[in-house]
Amino acid sequence: MPDQIHIQDLWRPALEILILAVLIYYAFRFLRGTRGWPVVIGFVVVLVTLALVTTALDLKVLRWLLVTASTFFAVGVLIIFQPELRRMLAELGNLPLFPSAHEQRENIEVIIQTVERLADVKIGALIAIEQSIQLQEVVEPGVKVNCEATPEMLETIFFPNNAIHDGGVIIKGDRIAYAACIFPLTQRQDLNKSLGTRHRAAIGLSEETDAVIVVVSEETGMISHAYKGQLVRGVSLEELRAFLTSVLVQPVKSRRGVDWLRSRFGELAKPGPAVITKSEARPALKQAEH
Repeated sequence: MPDQIHIQDLWRPALEILILAVLIYYAFRFLRGTRGWPVVIGFVVVLVTLALVTTALDLKVLRWLLVTASTFFAVGVLIIFQPELRRMLAELGNLPLFPSAHEQRENIEVIIQTVERLADVKIGALIAIEQSIQLQEVVEPGVKVNCEATPEMLETIFFPNNAIHDGGVIIKGDRIAYAACIFPLTQRQDLNKSLGTRHRAAIGLSEETDAVIVVVSEETGMISHAYKGQLVRGVSLEELRAFLTSVLVQPVKSRRGVDWLRSRFGELAKPGPAVITKSEARPALKQAEH
């Protein structure tokens, strides 16, 4: 009987430690590579240092202050990591609502046709396709357009002599919501310095939202897409179509909750590199984009 009681007393703390370890692990993996990552490192270093000093020197007043300020620390974490937490909660709440796959495929074809035309004549473009997170809360909206998304309209917006060709376009469903928007630039320090402003803006927006961003380089005509903090450069039209379909077109049969959670957290647990290049630009045209 005493052995059974002893085992029962041990499995609960062990389970709590395991759950906390898993939560902390996935939280760190999720935040790694975002603009809040340096803050995480600094916060953990300061907290661990203070805890070690107070324990080693038995500083009772400082220990009391740390315990008392723990509530304020929690509030501070919510404020500092608000974009990352919002993105994570949006991932959990973004369950399929059975949208029309036919309409989604038509919207994808509009993007494909636009990108093909712009890439052929090397006109730069930055297109963000909104999903569950409202992009107006993250970007600086430029000009409200609110018109049907067509290749002709998108070409007109990005034409170099157009007054609103600078900045990005936000697409909601089958409509162009805003043009000439300013997207947040990524703060990552491990990117190649030759990476242009459009591509850095695409990565930055994808770090803070669940939007899919398509980029056309005006220097090389190279097509890229960004999603969840990762930029894939030099994709073909077929690769872009396949990627957009996999992200935007919901499957005919919705996945079970357990499978959905596993796939979502599996993606978060494997952040991967920030930039993947599938095909290089020609050496003569490989320049920094302005």
